[in-house]
Amino acid sequence: MNNFTNETIDISSLPKFEEVKLHALHSKYFKIILINIFIVFGILFLGFFTLSCLDEEVFSNRVWMILGISLTLFFSFVIVFNHLSFKKRGYAFREHDVIYKSGLINEKTVVIPNNRVQHVALHQGFFSRMFGLAAIELFTAGGGSSDLEIPGLLLEEAQKIKNSISLKINDIVNELENVEQENRIEEEGNAIVEEDNEN
Repeated sequence: MNNFTNETIDISSLPKFEEVKLHALHSKYFKIILINIFIVFGILFLGFFTLSCLDEEVFSNRVWMILGISLTLFFSFVIVFNHLSFKKRGYAFREHDVIYKSGLINEKTVVIPNNRVQHVALHQGFFSRMFGLAAIELFTAGGGSSDLEIPGLLLEEAQKIKNSISLKINDIVNELENVEQENRIEEEGNAIVEEDNEN
């Protein structure tokens, strides 16, 4: 039987993911973000406009002016915030893991080891198809939804990444199957030796 050890790790000797140079998302992805913002604000404006057409007394000229200034300021803030947030996003596919960093106010970095990935999917939304972009989704054990989604990749690049990760998953599965088979053969061999010793 193996002796169990649980030694303390020197934290300063651990690899630092912060030092990894991350790739930026494709610049076309920001256009998709802008389109989504315009759609949301367009629906909001249409809602206010429809409400004012149904009942003209709801919005006076003064209310329209305040609403227009407020929506314009908020719209500008949303665009600037999303632009700065877009600039902070980055990803890296390394030999043993995948890194994705996002967030402007609350910065978040996700690192998923390749040996934890059970499934990889390539996803293209309507606007992503228009711009030739795709997203990679990584699924790990115990989750029904993706654990990590990296949007804003060129379709060709996303397909290469998906194929590469799929090959790594297959290699890991094959390695595990080989280890299980070796353990089974060893157990069967030990059982035969024990039988021979008993006889």
